[in-house]
Amino acid sequence: MLFTAEMFDMYRRFANYQGWDFETLEYNPSDTGGLRYGSAAVSGPQSYKTMKFEAGVHRVQRVPKTEKQGRIHTSTMTVAVLPQPTEITLTINAKDLKIETKRASGAGGQHVNTTDSAVRIVHIPTGVVAECQQERSQLKNKEKAMKMLRAKLYGLRLEEESSKRHQARKIQIGTKGRSEKIRTYNFVQDRITDHRIGKTQHDVRGFMLGEDLLEDMSRSLKQFSDQEVLMDILGEDGADE
Repeated sequence: MLFTAEMFDMYRRFANYQGWDFETLEYNPSDTGGLRYGSAAVSGPQSYKTMKFEAGVHRVQRVPKTEKQGRIHTSTMTVAVLPQPTEITLTINAKDLKIETKRASGAGGQHVNTTDSAVRIVHIPTGVVAECQQERSQLKNKEKAMKMLRAKLYGLRLEEESSKRHQARKIQIGTKGRSEKIRTYNFVQDRITDHRIGKTQHDVRGFMLGEDLLEDMSRSLKQFSDQEVLMDILGEDGADE
């Protein structure tokens, strides 16, 4: 949870570095100062094309602040990146939604306000759930929860279409399953390794500032992805001949 909080901050800084908008939708902190889970809406030029390479399992190896014996711990956190659909590409029927309200609660379970402002929306046909308690206003929480729900449903649709297109040969970058480890942050050896392209950088703390080192890694991933897509197209053309 400590690493998750640091990763969330890294992406916030990266968005700022890129000149993108970063809107926190969910932020559920732990009692120890970590983050149980969080979500944000990022918007700006090339934001999805860049951020999609961050989706997957991120592994950290270090001696955490909570460790008394000085032992190295290995932990993981998962990043999901979904494109935000437009009204034209995705229509959600009101009758397919179950909307619930409850009191928002903070770390440790205490209620942070006395009104039923937290909103939970269930898309009945798919079972997809989105909830938000970030704002004090129930209306604003409902708007944010709907934005998250639309992104999740759109992501499901994209996964279906992409799996149909790439039945024969999966493109390795940008379509990784959420269970696959994509990058390791080794604080002890001060290195970051992206396992998809075998690229290693040094200066973990500098990388997690979310500036030029992360941008360099993103650029390398995009170049590799472009090559993968080109090879996939060439392979399909060769099969048609």
